[in-house]
Amino acid sequence: MARELVKIKGGAGGFQLMVDSSAELADVQQELEKKLSEHPEFFPKGTEFQLVVADLSRSVRSGLKEFLTDKGLSVSAGSQSLPKRQEQQDRAVRGYAQPFQAGQQAGGLTGEQQVMTVINRTVRNGEEITSQGSVMICGNVNPGAKIVAAGSIDVRGNCRGIVHAGAMGDYQAFVVADRLMPMQIRIANLIARSPDNPEKSDYAEKAYIKDGQIIIEPIER
Repeated sequence: MARELVKIKGGAGGFQLMVDSSAELADVQQELEKKLSEHPEFFPKGTEFQLVVADLSRSVRSGLKEFLTDKGLSVSAGSQSLPKRQEQQDRAVRGYAQPFQAGQQAGGLTGEQQVMTVINRTVRNGEEITSQGSVMICGNVNPGAKIVAAGSIDVRGNCRGIVHAGAMGDYQAFVVADRLMPMQIRIANLIARSPDNPEKSDYAEKAYIKDGQIIIEPIER
């Protein structure tokens, strides 16, 4: 997997912008431009980012500020130390093919996800739900529906649509559902597509990244 220069993570106080301190400004701007353009609905004008890196050079910090300001976005004055990336750990996905790449508890959304969108109904064909944090669906996700979250996704029902967790590059994000049978699962930039004849699951399951691929495991609610 290629080195990730920029990571954006949603939280209660806005977005955290994590930058590889060894990267060149032009490379950082290019990757940031790509992430912003993939999900423009997450970043309306006035959105503020907090730089989460202590040893970023003054020139890169200044260049990022100018880059974001030109887009109507901003960078907060404070910064934090960049947390050590959790080591990724290999297990095949249950029945899911993975042909290309595009601090949690097993039973639900916990850890650093502090912003949650709660939907108390079924998400139907053609609907798309997006969130700058995590999403909980208290109902089904029907075929043809799409859920996109910067954080994790929890479906308290059948999940048969398309789900994309960690959309801003959060490799610690995950998807859980009472019956996890989606057409496609994405976590960060990894994709797992459904087999032609997916088996029906009678227990809750969790999809997350381990050793650079998406795996699915049964969980207890």
